[in-house]
Parts: sequence; C-alpha cells; structure tokens
Amino acid sequence: MRRARPGDVPRGAGGIPHARRAVGEERALTSVGAGADFGDAEEDRETGAGTDTYGEGHVLSKLWHITLSVSGSEAPLKEVRRGLEQLAHDHPFLLTSRYANDHAEIRYWEEARDLHDAAAVALRLWGEHRSSAQLPPWEIVGLEVIDRQTYHQRIAEGYGPPPAAPVGVHPF
Repeated sequence: MRRARPGDVPRGAGGIPHARRAVGEERALTSVGAGADFGDAEEDRETGAGTDTYGEGHVLSKLWHITLSVSGSEAPLKEVRRGLEQLAHDHPFLLTSRYANDHAEIRYWEEARDLHDAAAVALRLWGEHRSSAQLPPWEIVGLEVIDRQTYHQRIAEGYGPPPAAPVGVHPF
C-alpha cells in the first residue's frame, strides 16, 4: 500500500493525474534506458553494499532475464526467421530466438525498476513489433521474468535455461 500526501500524483500515472487524463487515453510502455546511476547499482549489487535506492527517492533499475514464448497457426519458416531477425534488429538487446513453423521462444535482457515493469514491457514486445517486423499473428503463451542473480544461480547449479549462446536466430 502506498502512502502519499493529498494531491500527489498516483504511481503509474506518467505525471498526469487520473482526473486530467483524457477518456480512453493510454500511456505507452517502453524499455527503461540506463541512467547515470546504473553502473553504481551494479557495483552495489556485486558487493552487497547499498540499498535499492540511490539518493532521495530515486529507485535504481535492475536487469531482468526475459523468456517470451509465442505460438499460433503455421507460418513459412523463412518468413518466421526473417521476422525474428528484424525483431532482433529493432530490439537490440535480443539475445537469442529459437523458432519453428508454429512457435518461437525469444530470450533477452530488459532493464526495469521491478519485475512488474519488466513483465509489462515483455508482454507488449510481440504486439508492438508485429507489423514493423512482419511477425506471424501468434499469441504469447508463456513468459518468464527472473532477476540477474537468479539467472546466474540457475546456470551455476546446472538447471534453468541454457546460456544464450550462440546469440542470434536459430531453428529449434
């Protein structure tokens, strides 16, 4: 539960109080860019020092490993591959994609304040790039969002997704 002073802008309002937002107006979600404090945050997490905030009320962003699974009716493999390659070009943090004629898996790193923000951006990725990358009209059937520490712990223990190598677009 968030406590705030009367008149404060509700969290998630994008700087516009709900009362002033036009009916039907939606706020666009995009990837969170690396801020000037990003390097400091990484050092603090590596050493275990510091907190989740930097300065007064400024929340640091974290890296989240995303695995997005999509599926739908069959499409020509050549078109699926070309669409995923265009998505990788449009979304430069894409690590690897695996595909077949009726499903695909996309893995990448996203920078966001928390899991909720990372998941929201991930859930919009396929739809937002569907026309620009000419992706198949598939729907999202799975989403995994884990923090960097959990990802590395899974790899070290020998379970979880295999390391994203080789980078690129590959058939299943």
